[in-house]
Amino acid sequence: MTSNNPSPISTTQLLPLSPYLGGRVFALRFTSTARGARLARRLVAVRLDEWGVAYGTGAHETVVLVAAELATNAVRHGHVPGRDFHLSLRVADGLARVEVSDTRAERVPPRPGELVGPRLELSDGGRGLLLVDALADRWGWCPRRGAPGKTVWAECALT
Repeated sequence: MTSNNPSPISTTQLLPLSPYLGGRVFALRFTSTARGARLARRLVAVRLDEWGVAYGTGAHETVVLVAAELATNAVRHGHVPGRDFHLSLRVADGLARVEVSDTRAERVPPRPGELVGPRLELSDGGRGLLLVDALADRWGWCPRRGAPGKTVWAECALT
């Protein structure tokens, strides 16, 4: 028996989205659990390899680690019971952009450049963002578009 329902993984597509003209996009919602974060990391790794950013390369490992940290943070610090988190991966012109959105608007991460000092030392967590800050070329966060919550994003050069 075959199903006419599209696979949730069939969200990979070529989209003419500026500034990612001709780029590839993968986007999917995941359960806000450790299992969801692990699945997000694995699917980012598979997509990158399919798109020519091979397993074992520095660029592949960097983007996968950044995606894993952002997904884990969404689960640990952005979890709202009954709500999923959304991850998108865009690759174009030698740049990968990972965006992770959750629905918890009142808990926001520090801004880039604010990762040292008392806020980090006294907080529960936040060290994952130190990895993101060290590995990504740029990162930040903004209010989630069209829904409550926030989106944390990071960009990594693939060259």
